[in-house]
Amino acid sequence: MRTTVRLDDDLLAQAKREAADTGRTLTAVLEDALRESLARRASPAKAKSIRLKTFKGEGVRAGVDLDDNASLLNLMDS
Repeated sequence: MRTTVRLDDDLLAQAKREAADTGRTLTAVLEDALRESLARRASPAKAKSIRLKTFKGEGVRAGVDLDDNASLLNLMDS
């Protein structure tokens, strides 16, 4: 189908560069971008519920840095 659409000059220039860089037509680039945008809005990603197991205890030992993988591995090896 043929239609007329008004686009921002910079946006059109970017789309033309994308078409040239990828060896596709401007129409194909615009169609793909529109499809992707509409698909994202039509089906928002639903987060799957996760149940985390928790354990009783006294928490993290003093001096343990949970952000330091190397020290955590050393503690687990000892």
